Amino acid sequence: MSTNNQQQILESVPQKGFFGHPKGLFTLFFTEFWERFSYYGMRAILIYYMYYAVTQGGLGLDKTLAASIMAVYGSLVYMSGIIGGWIADRLYGTKKTVFFGGLLIMAGHIALSFPGGVTALFLSMGLIVIGTGLLKPNVSSVVGDLYSKDDPRADAGFSIFYMGINLGGLLAPIIVGTLGQKYNFHLGFGVAAVGMIAGLIIFLATRKKNLGLAGSYVPNPLSAEEKKSVFLKIGIGTLVLVAAGAYLISKGILTINRFTMLVSLLGIFIPIIYFAVMYFSKKTTKDERSNLLAYIPLFIAAMMFWAIQEQGSVILAQYADERTRLSFAGFSLESSWFQSLNPLFIVVLAPIFAGLWVKLGKRQPSTHQKFSMGLVLAGISFLVMIIPAIYGGPDTLVSPLWLVLSFLIVVLGELCLSPVGLSATTKLAPAAFSAQTMSLWFLSNASAQAINAQIVKLYKPETEMYYFGIIGAVAILIGVILFLLSFLYKKKV
Repeated sequence: MSTNNQQQILESVPQKGFFGHPKGLFTLFFTEFWERFSYYGMRAILIYYMYYAVTQGGLGLDKTLAASIMAVYGSLVYMSGIIGGWIADRLYGTKKTVFFGGLLIMAGHIALSFPGGVTALFLSMGLIVIGTGLLKPNVSSVVGDLYSKDDPRADAGFSIFYMGINLGGLLAPIIVGTLGQKYNFHLGFGVAAVGMIAGLIIFLATRKKNLGLAGSYVPNPLSAEEKKSVFLKIGIGTLVLVAAGAYLISKGILTINRFTMLVSLLGIFIPIIYFAVMYFSKKTTKDERSNLLAYIPLFIAAMMFWAIQEQGSVILAQYADERTRLSFAGFSLESSWFQSLNPLFIVVLAPIFAGLWVKLGKRQPSTHQKFSMGLVLAGISFLVMIIPAIYGGPDTLVSPLWLVLSFLIVVLGELCLSPVGLSATTKLAPAAFSAQTMSLWFLSNASAQAINAQIVKLYKPETEMYYFGIIGAVAILIGVILFLLSFLYKKKV
């Protein structure tokens, strides 16, 4: 973005009005709050909707297949951010792209609000994948547009925005989960749709007054001729894909299992291609190639971490439903409520960790060491799930406190790894590929969930000791190796 355009945007946005921050932060806070409310609410009951029997209001899918679909779904959501970034950069700017994304997400939730079987499920997933890809990365960019580069409030502004994300994620499983599991799944999905509608209403009602020109600038716009060519290619490509997909499905060639395998392979090869293109590019200097090599262990560690963390909504969700005693201190629990634990612990602990790093100053661990700590904690969060299996066996319902402990430990790891990952990405990115390197960071989660689509097939109550034990041990081993490597990379970040 040019200096003049940036200055024009900043001058058009009120500089105070929302806890001492630009009024636009109010718009984006509540837009993202409701978007996350709708997404995490839907996700809290989605796996149950897929594998519960038809007589229970579900689709009656195989549990292993349902877990694999959940992992692929999460992977595609993160992969689609690449598309959203391109559309914002070349066509519409971030503000319009956020709005279009919200419309698609709303349509996806509405599709699930009515009984439509597996067809409605996949239609909904497709709409939400594309919509989230348009909205999620770009709404954060608009937050950045509210502040000048030297505005000291920027970090605090992002912290407030991040709080909105987690508050939405905290409330959604309790509200949507209760309605979906206690009464009707489609009622729960309907409330998720209402959440996204609320976010869109707030965005539309306040964007002109609060956002001004923030997010309206198109950094690298296509010419009129280029647009015609691009839209034509997209249209033809979409028709070809739909036609090919319909044909392959009708012939029994493209099955759900083969599709999940295809996504898993993409999750592995796309990051490899990204790294290779950047490393061998003539625009990448010798020092930047060295930085990329230092970034590879961080990327692998992040993949391993997210592979465990993202199973909270898949395997641990299934564990909560089938292996956990859903009562505590005289209260009846819903298995979907456990999905609120992650955002709850983040809201409580994030300020503590932020204060700890500030207090330690130069004595704090290096980035690679923080990643190592995060990965070891993630491994421990799985290892603790072995204990109830040892003492109770696969047929005994266990205390819900085991799940609470597991979620707590993995959040401790997330706070060591996730916030510093963004910072490390900006520091180690080649100058010519700064935006693409940020996309690469988010691909670590997409790749993790793509791989999970195959790993989760191995989980069964009778194999859970081996499942949690092996995955947890591998995470700890990689964490220890990364700690030893940290002394080689200490000067990098």
